[in-house]
Amino acid sequence: MFLGLLLHLIIIRDAVMWHVVPLIIITVLAEIVRGMTNYSWSGDVAGTVLMSFSSFGYYGQIWFNRAYTYECAVEEMPAGYGDTLMSVSPAWAFPVVVTVGMILSVWIANISMKMHKAVEKS
Repeated sequence: MFLGLLLHLIIIRDAVMWHVVPLIIITVLAEIVRGMTNYSWSGDVAGTVLMSFSSFGYYGQIWFNRAYTYECAVEEMPAGYGDTLMSVSPAWAFPVVVTVGMILSVWIANISMKMHKAVEKS
């Protein structure tokens, strides 16, 4: 996943520090967690949860680098986009995004495992 996302960022010429550094850190953390659990199911799920935030640097800027995000939105997007983005991304939305991301990661990991087991049985 790391290499795919990194390649994508390079291709679209968006491989900047705000995107690449969090990607590297989150990938390393996910592999550390998986390794500490001897690559068990729970370690894989925890790694999946971490990797679900692998593109965090990309959208994390909305909360942590608001001036830059706004400037880019005004420059690159249609009129009014920057103002709309800022108004729909208040500070309280950050923990909501993180929580929903974690819940969805665990849910999808469980569904994937059930589907994989069903395929193995057939």
